[in-house]
Amino acid sequence: MHFPVKKFISYYKPYLKLFLSILSCAFIVSTVTLVYPLLVRYITKDVLEGDLSTALSDVYWIGGLMLVLVAIQNIGNYFVDYRGHEVGARMESDLRSELFAHMQKLSFSFYDKEKTGQLMSRITNDLLLLSELYHHGPEDYVKYLVRFIGAFVILFFINAPLTIAVFCFFPFLGIFALYFNKMLNKALRGNKERIADVNAQVEDSLSGIRVVKSFANEHIEIEKFIRENNRFLDSRKNTYKAEALLYNSFETILQLITITVIIFGSANIVNHTLDLADLITFLLYISFMIEPIQRLTHMSTQFQEGITGFQRFMEIMNLKPSIESKPNAMILHEVQGEIEFNHVSFRYEDHLDNVFVNLSLRIQPGEYVALVGPSGAGKTTLCSLIPRFYDVTCGAVLLDGINVRDINLQSLRKTIGVVQQDVYLFAGTVLENIRYGNPAASEEEIIAAAKNANAHDFIMSLPNGYHSEIGQRGVKLSGGQKQRLSIARVFLKNPPVLIFDEATSALDNESESIIKESLELLAKGRTTIVIAHRLSTIRNAGRIIVLTKDGIVEQGTHDTLLVQNGAYAHLYSKQFELQV
Repeated sequence: MHFPVKKFISYYKPYLKLFLSILSCAFIVSTVTLVYPLLVRYITKDVLEGDLSTALSDVYWIGGLMLVLVAIQNIGNYFVDYRGHEVGARMESDLRSELFAHMQKLSFSFYDKEKTGQLMSRITNDLLLLSELYHHGPEDYVKYLVRFIGAFVILFFINAPLTIAVFCFFPFLGIFALYFNKMLNKALRGNKERIADVNAQVEDSLSGIRVVKSFANEHIEIEKFIRENNRFLDSRKNTYKAEALLYNSFETILQLITITVIIFGSANIVNHTLDLADLITFLLYISFMIEPIQRLTHMSTQFQEGITGFQRFMEIMNLKPSIESKPNAMILHEVQGEIEFNHVSFRYEDHLDNVFVNLSLRIQPGEYVALVGPSGAGKTTLCSLIPRFYDVTCGAVLLDGINVRDINLQSLRKTIGVVQQDVYLFAGTVLENIRYGNPAASEEEIIAAAKNANAHDFIMSLPNGYHSEIGQRGVKLSGGQKQRLSIARVFLKNPPVLIFDEATSALDNESESIIKESLELLAKGRTTIVIAHRLSTIRNAGRIIVLTKDGIVEQGTHDTLLVQNGAYAHLYSKQFELQV
């Protein structure tokens, strides 16, 4: 995958001044480091071989200078290390916030295909090493490039032929780096995909732990985890192989460089073209040339992981939501609640069959409509087209005569309240979960909404009332209690259009009776669509629409449809027989 350099660099912009000061500090530290071998050369070649009467004072003077350089170096290193890591962490935080915000914009179709654990891995593990890459990448390259070029220039003036002989090894280092880094990048990318699979398996198993234990299938989940864990282990083996080949190839060449300097340097001393002080200086500077390569080689795994993480970050960021508001889309103000499906066809993917074809339906403002039919007929799908959770394949969905595609998405969805069978409550308090329906609501408004939803009494019986913690997904509450909180949330939202998606089908008779009363109160004066599994709950609906794979086959009141003795009568009698 092409690495987006321009985008990568853009995240430095908010911290550019601090970042440039860090690079300047790194440059100074590296330049100071280059002075030490020159001072050693001066002592061994000029001071100790010169007038010994002044040698001691010269040594002390140079020692004092070295102490000053040590102070400069340590202060600089402290600044680079502390503030550099801080900048890296801030940039990582910016990336994570941007990725999460972008994920919030992506459409339902994206989440239909992706696993939660995989996405969590991208937003946590993938970005974790980016701070190190952002900090150490430019800083280390500046630091080591200064040392490498400085050492090369100084060595060239000491002994040009020997310097050129040493430099001939570096093209081979470049070739090895390109080849093995490509292999390492592929292995590290595999690691990230495999650990994401492990995360997805853990998230899936732990989220369904009650189902696992109720079926005594712990061994199945353990086997699935071991399978994913072993795939991750195999991926890690490939990484270690690539790392070992890269590191050992580099070490071999670096050792050959040192041997070359010792052999040819010693030969030059014998031939009187190089003295011992210069050979010592040469060896010191060769270590300055070799150290950057060794450090960068050993850090290549970290850099590659950061690069791979950024590439996977960009994969998500480059995804465009399949459903977006048009430029200058309409903002709704007063909504009457008329809904029309105009010759609508829909399928989830191009290669899949249509859920329905050429379906037309009009629901009047304030009308109470029930959708019934066999499982898989598309009842939930049809309702999902109103708030544009999905877009129609053909035709149009209209709200008050306006195509929903021409309405601003947020404005559209604020006019529609959805109560589902599978209630999702967030970790936190009762108050926070109800307030989700209207973040600006006062506590008095929240309590009023809870009373309308028949939730106030049970809330007050909790240890801390409205401030009671309900646990992840509302695990501390019963099904009926969770459903009442979700209804209170919609009361607080106060939308003109309601969709009840089998909101009572999973409840016992007592809970169903309480919630049915709340739903009827909520539905007053609003356009309401009820997807019903228990047909007894929608007998009083103003209109019942029977939806099958053939589309809408019947419409009418409960009594009218029973008299027709068609699809509805068949469903009703079948359900009645099962109850008996």
